Amino acid sequence: MRWRIEHDYRELKHGLGLDHFEGRTWRGWHHRVTLVTAAQAFLTRRRLDPRVRTPV
Repeated sequence: MRWRIEHDYRELKHGLGLDHFEGRTWRGWHHRVTLVTAAQAFLTRRRLDPRVRTPV
């Protein structure tokens, strides 16, 4: 389980840009985290969907 959490966190930071936030407000940080989390959920569902073909 820990490996999965570390992998997801690394994907959030580097792949989806969570670590690029430079705002100063709670509202701005909350918006950024919400968008990044929604993007990760979309990509995870797409990756696990057997009907989606992956390019070779």
